[in-house]
Amino acid sequence: MDIAVVGTGYVGLVVGACLAETGNHVVGADIDESKIQGLREGQIPIYEPGLDLLISRNVAEKRLRFTTDIGAAVLESEVIFIAVGTPPDEDGSADLQHVLDVARVIGQSMTEGAVVITKSTVPVGTAQRVRDEIEKQTDRTFHVCSNPEFLKEGAAVDDFMRPDRVVCGIEDDQVRPVLEELYEPFVRTGNPLIFMDIASAELTKYAANAMLATRISFMNQIAELCEATGADVTVVRQGVGSDPRIGQSFLFAGAGYGGSCFPKDVRALIKTADDLAVDLSILKNVHEMNERQKGLLTAKVMARFGTDLSGRQFTIWGLSFKPETDDVREAPALTVIEELLEAGASVVAHDPQAMETARSFQLGDRIAFGEDAYSACEGSDALIVATEWLQYRRPDWDIVRDALRAPIVFDGRNLFKPSRMRAMGFAYYSIGREQVE
Repeated sequence: MDIAVVGTGYVGLVVGACLAETGNHVVGADIDESKIQGLREGQIPIYEPGLDLLISRNVAEKRLRFTTDIGAAVLESEVIFIAVGTPPDEDGSADLQHVLDVARVIGQSMTEGAVVITKSTVPVGTAQRVRDEIEKQTDRTFHVCSNPEFLKEGAAVDDFMRPDRVVCGIEDDQVRPVLEELYEPFVRTGNPLIFMDIASAELTKYAANAMLATRISFMNQIAELCEATGADVTVVRQGVGSDPRIGQSFLFAGAGYGGSCFPKDVRALIKTADDLAVDLSILKNVHEMNERQKGLLTAKVMARFGTDLSGRQFTIWGLSFKPETDDVREAPALTVIEELLEAGASVVAHDPQAMETARSFQLGDRIAFGEDAYSACEGSDALIVATEWLQYRRPDWDIVRDALRAPIVFDGRNLFKPSRMRAMGFAYYSIGREQVE
């Protein structure tokens, strides 16, 4: 198929590269000239394992190319994906400006019978707004579908190539064969290609992310109860998760969730419900709990050192909201850093992939960055672990101890055993477990 993917962010790049990998001819379109020029030169603007090789191979084999001419990309394509950003507005709703801007261009440029697919995460009713915008520009026939993405940053390529399910919202069965042909290479092992109405497809994406966010916030509240009662959230999680009706996923207590999806999607779903006079108080509590959880590490630091941290230095391991990505949007580490700086402390941070992103995102030169995890610890009053990168899981504690002013660790991801940290002479503070003084 000839396919256009409008938007070359996390979702658009993965979608375009993976569809090209299965033999389609894909053009990725974006108005950002510097990004498109970089992609043409082999510069991938995000870190996503395996994506660089996938893009370079398909560009070399002429199945994938990039352009800033969105109209031309639409004109030559039978299937057009809308994969632009939907950032949160001030009231929590999804900002659909970019989606509707693309819809206008599609209406001006598309050929007869084009299939327009919203891949961006959008609230219920967006597909109809896309249809209305296109119809203002053309009298050609076309189809609008909803095909929400379920990609985990850090494993997005594998998620697309081996999906656990593909959800397609369609207006009528006429367009169904196009989507079946498009996704047949990815569901050959039997994982479902689920067809439903468009409103249900749009809501499925939000409901899935809200459910996962709810599990995280629930377990973080159980962790708070564990600390108050002397229980250990790690073994509580194991006991709860061993129930096959519940499972182990997304039950890890920690410093809160972040990223471009969960926080934004929870707020957008709350706003949609409020607009329709539906009480989603459970999700309001999920969001409020997560915002409090992001400040938990700082609260533990202040309980140990006091609220005035002037003259003290702290090391942060991990800036991205999760490992295997350079995405720092709404990362708990940023909340911790801001609160430490506000209390008068200085901060030295290290992250395997996200230091440049964090520097350009909002930190600038307000903190220092370590060349490696160990040098970042030099002269600090304590180490704070904010992201569970694999390389942080088995550090050389002798080097860490020698680098720090005192052997003190605050672990926001429960990576280490309290008993082992005690045996090595560290004061160790984690989430929902024994605090080692």
